[in-house]
Amino acid sequence: MGSMLRHKPFMQKMLFMLAILWTMAFPSSGLSQDDLWKRVDEGLYVMDSKITIVKIDPKFYSFRLLCATEYGNSRLTAKDWCLRHKLISAINAGMYREDGLKSVGYMKNFNHTNNPRLNNAYKAVLAFNRSDAAVPEIQIIDLSCQVFEDLKPKYQTFVQSIRMVSCRQENVWAKQDKASSLAVLGIDKNGNGLFVFSEAPYSGHDFINILLSLPISLHNAMYLEGGSETSLYLSSNGVELDRAGGKRLGLDDTLVGPIARPIPNIIGITKKIR
Repeated sequence: MGSMLRHKPFMQKMLFMLAILWTMAFPSSGLSQDDLWKRVDEGLYVMDSKITIVKIDPKFYSFRLLCATEYGNSRLTAKDWCLRHKLISAINAGMYREDGLKSVGYMKNFNHTNNPRLNNAYKAVLAFNRSDAAVPEIQIIDLSCQVFEDLKPKYQTFVQSIRMVSCRQENVWAKQDKASSLAVLGIDKNGNGLFVFSEAPYSGHDFINILLSLPISLHNAMYLEGGSETSLYLSSNGVELDRAGGKRLGLDDTLVGPIARPIPNIIGITKKIR
């Protein structure tokens, strides 16, 4: 009992801070899931406030990895990737090296390998295009909880990046002062993919706390990109979202709005033929 009393002020402070973060991200708190999600199409939903989330049911949509290294080294904006390859939505497929093409983590799409090296420090590998019906259609493999080599033969496509939310729904990022626009990929407890975007700058630690506080049944999540390269695009049934990160200084040192930048690798979706 004494231990609980000693920690009570700390817990009250933490709950208060989470409440502030929630209000900043979603001013209309207290809404039901039906109120928060806008249905775009069967299996496709959008939550669009200070944070934008696209929820994708893999029963109705196929996930695709498109790499510039597989398509003539051409870097495109998320919108142009969608228009050229007939995608419904697209988001960054992780960070890339100074060459402007290769991922910083393991990246493979069927027979095409963008980066053959698994970075054990990153702890998260997105896997889809399954070759074994016994595994989920899409999942984030947590290298601390799962054996990657056991799952690797069961999928055809992999995107590795930095783990944000563990398989135990824990925030694994340390507190930090640096804040930026963010692109994140999550998987909810029903197996849906989540494209998450924020133009407003947050630190990674605080952003994870926001995601964990939202009523989105988050299972785990991984970092995709931050800053001015952060991108999200969706166009379906008359709904269009074209998001880019990072307000920048113009030539006269005034802030200008975000401008979509060409990126080398994207995760996109197409509708399945049923």
